[in-house]
Amino acid sequence: MIGKMQLLPLCLGVCLALSACSSDKKNQQENTPQAPPPLPVETITVQQEQVPIWLEYTGKTEATQRIEVRARVSGTLEEVLFNDGDFVTKGQKLFVIEKTSYQASLDQAQAVLEQDTASLNLAISDVDRYKPLVAKDLAPKATLDQYVAKADELRARIKSDQASIREAKLNLSYTDVLAPESGRVGRKQVDVGNIVGYAEKTLLATIIFDDPMYAYFNPSEEEFQIMRQHKSMQIMPAKVRVPDNRGNLVKREPYQGQVDFGDNRVDRMTGTITMRAIVPNPDHDILEGTFVYVDVFVSDKSEFMMVPPSVVMEDQQGSFLYIVNKDGKAERVNVKRGFESRFYLQITEGLPDNSQVIISGLQKVRQGGKVTAKDVTAEKGVMAVLKQQKMTPTE
Repeated sequence: MIGKMQLLPLCLGVCLALSACSSDKKNQQENTPQAPPPLPVETITVQQEQVPIWLEYTGKTEATQRIEVRARVSGTLEEVLFNDGDFVTKGQKLFVIEKTSYQASLDQAQAVLEQDTASLNLAISDVDRYKPLVAKDLAPKATLDQYVAKADELRARIKSDQASIREAKLNLSYTDVLAPESGRVGRKQVDVGNIVGYAEKTLLATIIFDDPMYAYFNPSEEEFQIMRQHKSMQIMPAKVRVPDNRGNLVKREPYQGQVDFGDNRVDRMTGTITMRAIVPNPDHDILEGTFVYVDVFVSDKSEFMMVPPSVVMEDQQGSFLYIVNKDGKAERVNVKRGFESRFYLQITEGLPDNSQVIISGLQKVRQGGKVTAKDVTAEKGVMAVLKQQKMTPTE
């Protein structure tokens, strides 16, 4: 009986010890950190391929024609026959300058012509009358010569009178100021009632012709040589884009055009060359002086390894990106950058062909971290983006 009583505490102690050990193991298991699940990421397959090369520049638009409408005669401005900003057609009357003095000059010139014509007729009659008398020695030849000279003088004066009439008619016609070409007229520079045309040809208004529209841009001399030597088309296509700074309130597709001018010298102050793209503007919605982006197509005949610019990051070691390795883990790859645009960045060294480049979740990606990759090359690869932006040769 005593032996059983002695074994009871011993058994209780063993049970308590086993329970404590079990509890400690359970706590250890609960405190052990769980491995995070694989990070879902999007990837694109990158390889050497023929990529359309576009060079991007900033530029300013300029009308293809800018015409100053000036007063060609002097006088009081009596009428303005357009509203500021109207589209006017060639030959449309825009201004009227007082006609009184010019009509008087024309009437006077016509009166002088009539007077000289009457005198000429009289001189011709005198010549005709004296010719037979001189032939019969009934009148002195000197008198006939005087009448012949008088008739010749009057003929010359009539030619002068006719020229004066033409000039008077021309000056009178200038009192109606007409649009020399079709286009959009700006605001009037002179109000009705003001004197114009004295001492200088007063500027009355300006007409611009903006269809097509020019867009001037300035590549460096090196970029100009790249275009000249590597262009795959004789006439380089161009796109003109108006930036949208209002959150898509104004939606405008890029304007398709071409490069039609390159200057023949380098600006020694800036080291750039002036070039120009020309684009249709049938709705007149690109205004002169607008800040624009000009994309110039150079070639699609050379192969490059391109990635979206956003996937390449920088630290103290240089440029790098992340790929998915054969173990399904994120792996850092140090690379060297080349040519860059809004839509792609050239990788010149460091990236193996057919690499799966991670393009999403880059803030969460860690070296060696497990990832679940979804290939989106067909939707978000460089060539897919260029097709969406209509920047491939067939677009």
